[in-house]
Amino acid sequence: MALTHDMLARGPWTPDQVTCVWREDAFVPDAADDAAADAALAKLRERGSPSHDGLAARLASFEQRDGGLQLVLQPARWSLRLVGSHATRSVSVLLVVRDAQGRWLAGRRAPWLASWTGRWTLGAGGAVEVGESPVEAMTRELEEEWSVVPERLTVEALADTPNGLAFLVGLAWLPDGAEAVPDDEHDAHAWWPSDVAAWPPEADETVRRMAALLA
Repeated sequence: MALTHDMLARGPWTPDQVTCVWREDAFVPDAADDAAADAALAKLRERGSPSHDGLAARLASFEQRDGGLQLVLQPARWSLRLVGSHATRSVSVLLVVRDAQGRWLAGRRAPWLASWTGRWTLGAGGAVEVGESPVEAMTRELEEEWSVVPERLTVEALADTPNGLAFLVGLAWLPDGAEAVPDDEHDAHAWWPSDVAAWPPEADETVRRMAALLA
């Protein structure tokens, strides 16, 4: 997530302070965004990336109240997140992970994925499934991608990104002795030092700024 985004809301919040309501009506994109989503899926197929086009979450609205954050979500085409249109506002979650010593879990994304291929990212992330809460999505993605369960978790921020996504960012701490085992979405992984200044060269400016936001 680039930090040239608009910060919509800033925590931290506990998981129970972040609630969501799902609208029953599905989002209907305009014809141009619909066509762009079709074209994006076709490009993924051309390079051999598994592609699907089910439904995922769109951020319809949000409100900060009573010390918490309430999200109103709406079903929308998953592939609209590939378009870069601010009208679609597809929701993704990012759960940054640290261990008991304060190190940061980093993984290099496999070349078959739809986005950020070959780049190093922090923690786990992905789309929010229909009917799912974003906090549930964070812990699900963490378990699917790294086979670990957090000892504690906070939700840190809601932001708009330049490519039209809405990101809910969380921070998870693992219990002492937890072993992260990557799935096939990562072809390499590492524990980066707690001091961001000591990170290796493959840590690009985007992930460094994300760590600075959460540190």
